[in-house]
Amino acid sequence: MKQWTSLLAAATLGAVLALSGAYLLWPRSGVPAADAHALPTRNILWNTAPGSTSNTPFDFTTPAEKAMPAVVHISATGSKPSVSRGRTQPFNPFRDFFGDDFFFGNPFGGPQSGTGSGVIYSSDGYIITNNHVVNFAETIEVTLYDNRKFKAKLVGADSKTDLAVLKIEANNLPTLELADSDKAKVGHWVLAVGNPFDLTSTVTAGIISAKGRNIKLLQDRDAIEAFIQTDAAVNPGNSGGALVDDKGRLLGINTAIATQTGTFAGYSFAIPSNLMRRIVDDLIEFGTYQRAYLGINIYDLDSKAAEELKVNITQGVVIESLVDGGSAQFSGLQPKDIIVGVNGRPIRNTPELQEMVSRAKAGDVLNISILRKGKEIEVPVTLRPAK
Repeated sequence: MKQWTSLLAAATLGAVLALSGAYLLWPRSGVPAADAHALPTRNILWNTAPGSTSNTPFDFTTPAEKAMPAVVHISATGSKPSVSRGRTQPFNPFRDFFGDDFFFGNPFGGPQSGTGSGVIYSSDGYIITNNHVVNFAETIEVTLYDNRKFKAKLVGADSKTDLAVLKIEANNLPTLELADSDKAKVGHWVLAVGNPFDLTSTVTAGIISAKGRNIKLLQDRDAIEAFIQTDAAVNPGNSGGALVDDKGRLLGINTAIATQTGTFAGYSFAIPSNLMRRIVDDLIEFGTYQRAYLGINIYDLDSKAAEELKVNITQGVVIESLVDGGSAQFSGLQPKDIIVGVNGRPIRNTPELQEMVSRAKAGDVLNISILRKGKEIEVPVTLRPAK
C-alpha cells in the first residue's frame, strides 16, 4: 500500500512539473509552443525603427521628416468676383474632382480666394504648385514650415499640365531630392504631404495604385495627363503638395482626386516627377513650357483594333493620321504604324506616349519602336517645336 501511494505521488508530481514546463514555454500570443522558434523569422518581414516595439509594415518617420520642411502652404486671393450660387456658372473641370467650393469663393459673389500647397524646388525660393491653385490670384502668400510668411510672384504657368512656379525672396530653403518616376512601381509605398482643409503639414500614406493614368481632367485638346494614381488620402488644400517615395524623395505633385463629394474617396493623382522637372525648368527659364511636337493623331490599340489591323498584340498606340509639317511626317512614320516603345521604354497607351514626348525638347531625337506589317522596326524622330 505504501509503495502504491509513493508511485501515485510521484506520478502526480511528474504531471505538475510537465504542466508547469508547458505553461512556461507556451507563448502569450496564443501561438503553439512548437511555433515559438518561428517567431523571430516572421518578425524580419517587418521593417521597424531601431528600438521600436511596433510591428508596423514600414516606418514612415524618416521620409516624413525629410518632406515636411520642403512643403509650403499657399493662400491665393483674386479681386475678380466669383460667381454666386444659383447663377449660371462657367465650366470648371476641377468641380468634379474637388466639389463646387474648391476655390472657396464667396457664395454671394465676393472675391475668389483659396488655399493649397507647394513644394520648394530650389533653395533660393522657387516653388512648384498646381496652376489651378493660383490661376485666378492677384495676391499670393506662402507660409513656410517654420511659419515664416512671404509674398510670392507667379513666374510661369502651364494649363495643359496644370503646373505653376512661384518665387519668394528667401535663401537657404530646404529642398527635396528628386526621385526617378520611371522606376516607381505599382505597390510601392508613398506619402502625400500638404495642407488639406488648411490643416498644415499633414502626412498621409498609401501605395501606388496605377501609373500613366488619364482621367480627362484637363480640357485642352492637347493636354498632358499621365498621372501616378495612389490611395494616399488627398483632399482640397493638398493640391500642389508633394508625393514622396519611401526615401523621402519627390516623386510627384499631388493634383486631383476622384470624388463625387468633393472629398477623398479612395484615389488621388499626382504629376510624375520626371515630367514635372521638364516643365518646371522651362517655366523658370522662359516663363512658358517650350513644348516639342510629334504631329500625329492617335488612338489606343485594343482587341478590336488589333483584329482590324491583323496584329497579335493588344497594347500600343496606333497612328491614325499625320499632321502636315509635324515631326512624324518628316521622319517617315506612317498611318497604321503601331507605336510600342520610345527610347527603349515600352509604350502601352496614349498617356505613356504623351509623357515621353512631353519630356523631350525640340531638337531631341526619339527612337520610336513601331510595328509595321508584322515587323518591329525603330524610327528616329527629330522633334520640332510646337506651333
